[in-house]
Amino acid sequence: MLKVILKNNKLISPFNEPARDLRVQNKPLWLWQRDILAPYSDKEIEINSLSELAAHDQPSIVCGDHLFFDAELFHEFITQAQKLNRPTQLAFSGKDKTFTEHVLPLSNSFEQVGEVYLAPLWFFPAKTSLPAIPFVLDMLPTEVGYYNVPAYMAGKMGDLVYHLPGRAFIAIDSWVHLFIADIIFSLFSRGIRFEQRLKQDLFYKLNLFGKAILEGRQLLQTSELVRIGKNCVIDPTAILHGPTTIGDNVTIGAGVVIENSIIGNNANLSQGVQVMLSVVGDGTFLPFNAAVFMTTLMEKSIISQNACLQMCVIGRNTFIGAGTTFTDFNLIPIPIRAMNGQNVLSNSNRPVLGSAVGHNCRIGAGLVIYPGRMIESDVVLIGSDERHVVRKNVSSKESDHLKTKYPESHTSQYSGDIQDNLGKW
Repeated sequence: MLKVILKNNKLISPFNEPARDLRVQNKPLWLWQRDILAPYSDKEIEINSLSELAAHDQPSIVCGDHLFFDAELFHEFITQAQKLNRPTQLAFSGKDKTFTEHVLPLSNSFEQVGEVYLAPLWFFPAKTSLPAIPFVLDMLPTEVGYYNVPAYMAGKMGDLVYHLPGRAFIAIDSWVHLFIADIIFSLFSRGIRFEQRLKQDLFYKLNLFGKAILEGRQLLQTSELVRIGKNCVIDPTAILHGPTTIGDNVTIGAGVVIENSIIGNNANLSQGVQVMLSVVGDGTFLPFNAAVFMTTLMEKSIISQNACLQMCVIGRNTFIGAGTTFTDFNLIPIPIRAMNGQNVLSNSNRPVLGSAVGHNCRIGAGLVIYPGRMIESDVVLIGSDERHVVRKNVSSKESDHLKTKYPESHTSQYSGDIQDNLGKW
C-alpha cells in the first residue's frame, strides 16, 4: 500500500517548528506515524496539498503529517475502509465526548459537515481519488475521574473527569494538543487500560502476582510493568511504579519516585525527584527535588532543584531555574485560554492546564508562571522585581538577554513568523 504524506508546514507556537518535528512519547511525531503505518505500507511519497493527489495503481493512505493516532484507531479505520473498497475519509461525530472534549477545542484541522467532522486522513483503493465518503469512527470514550476540587475553590466544578479514548486521534494544531496526545491519550490511557485489564483478566492478574512473589517486589514494581533498559544505575531506595518505561544509560538517585512515565535514554534523575504521568526526554537532567506531573520534557532539557511543573510542555535544550513554579489552576474560576490553530487566544476547554516553553530557552530561578501561558523559543527570562510573575505570553523579542550588554550571548535557533502574536494577551 502506498503512503502519501500531506505536509503541514504551520509552525506550532511557542516552538516555531512544524508538528511533525515535535516529540510525542519521546520520539518525533513523523517517526511515531511511520512506526504505526509501517505494517500497512511499503512506499512513501509527500505532497503539499490535496490538489497534487493523483490516482495510483495501488491502494493508498493519505495522512496529514501533524496527526497523532494510535495503532488501534488506524487498524480499525483501514480495516473498515478496505471493506467498503471506495475512497474513504476518517470522520468523528459531534456527540463523541472524547472528540468534543479533547480534540476539537483549539483545532482548525477538521471540516464540519452537519454533526460530522472530517479529519485529514483518507484511504483510496487503486486508481481512485477524491471525492471520498466519510467513515465515522467511535473513539470509545471512558469517563475517568482524576481529581475533586472543593466547592469553595471552584464553585460548581466538583469532580474533574477525562473522557479517555479506547482509540486515540488528535491533530497537533496547538501545544495543548501535544500535551493531550503525550499525556492524556498516551500515559493516562495506558494506566487506565492496565487497571481495566487487571480487573477483567484473571490469568493476567495471576501472572503478575506470580512475578511479584518470584521477584520479591510489589505488584506495580515487577519487571512486567517497569521495563528498564541497558546500563542503568538505579538506587535501591528509588520507587518505580508501572506501567513505566526506562531507557538505556539512565541514572536514578536515592528517593526518586516515578509513576506511569517514560524516561528517555541518558537521563539523570537525582535524589528526591518526583515524576508522575510524564515523559522525560533523552539526555534530560533533573537535579534533586525537582517535580514534574503530567508534563512533557523534550530532549536535553534541565529542570533544576525544587522546580515544579504541572501539565506543561517543555522544548528541547531548555533550562528551568531552581524553585520556578508552573501553576495549573485559575484561582478565579474563569476559563483558561490558550493559542488555537490560528494563533488566537481561545477557551482551551481545560479546567486545569500548565504552560508551554519553547526550545533553547533559559528560565531563571524563583519565577511563577500563570496557567496557559507560552514562552517562545530562544527566550531568556531573568528573575527580577518586575518579572517575578509571568502573567502573559512572552515572545522572543521580549527576551531579557536582548536588554543586556551581551545580546549576542544567546543565539536564536528557532526564529519564526508568529512572534508578533505571542506577546498579546
